[in-house]
Amino acid sequence: MPKETGQKMIAQNKKARHDFHIEETFEAGLVLVGTEVKSLRAGRASLVDGFGEIDGHEAWLMGVHIPEYAQGTWTNHAARRKRKLLLNRIEIAKIERKVAERGYTIVPLSMYFKDGRAKVEIALARGKKTWDKRHALAERQADREKQVALGRRLKGFTD
Repeated sequence: MPKETGQKMIAQNKKARHDFHIEETFEAGLVLVGTEVKSLRAGRASLVDGFGEIDGHEAWLMGVHIPEYAQGTWTNHAARRKRKLLLNRIEIAKIERKVAERGYTIVPLSMYFKDGRAKVEIALARGKKTWDKRHALAERQADREKQVALGRRLKGFTD
């Protein structure tokens, strides 16, 4: 059987970019059991309630929902179990220093297969306030209106 290549997206946490200021991102491997991998290959996972934690110089992913594999037997996994993240010692130390500061948290942004191996993109993030969210929404809407006006102008329409 040929080796898998490329990247296949499993799940994204779109709300994370809305709720947090993303400071820095990291790509981490995941320690999974067999039925979790089969469930992920079926494209089933949810990162919405997920967060990261550093415990004893080890990185852990908590609250991520990978549903039980339908054809699994008594060897099936728990849906919301604690999963170990595979990162370099230097990256873990860097994340640990930032999380020790007030306001930083570890948020999973996306989960995907890269060359056949399950990966998760995590980010160091600070929570946004409600006025930040409104400001970002207004900026996005203004940019969209600007693009529409530019497109109309290029097509020869006058306002």
